[in-house]
Amino acid sequence: MSMQAHLAELEKRHQAISREIENHIAHPSADDLRIAELKRRKLALKDEIEKLRADVVSLH
Repeated sequence: MSMQAHLAELEKRHQAISREIENHIAHPSADDLRIAELKRRKLALKDEIEKLRADVVSLH
């Protein structure tokens, strides 16, 4: 998988987690622990995306 394709896949997963977080927050009985876990996963993906973008820039 090319770096660009991998980056695109990570961005899709990041967006999907964002939507999942929004869906959980919209419900009054939202599980705070689940939301916190989703936010941690989203942040980890964001960090990985930023690292890959930096690697792409440094290659050029």
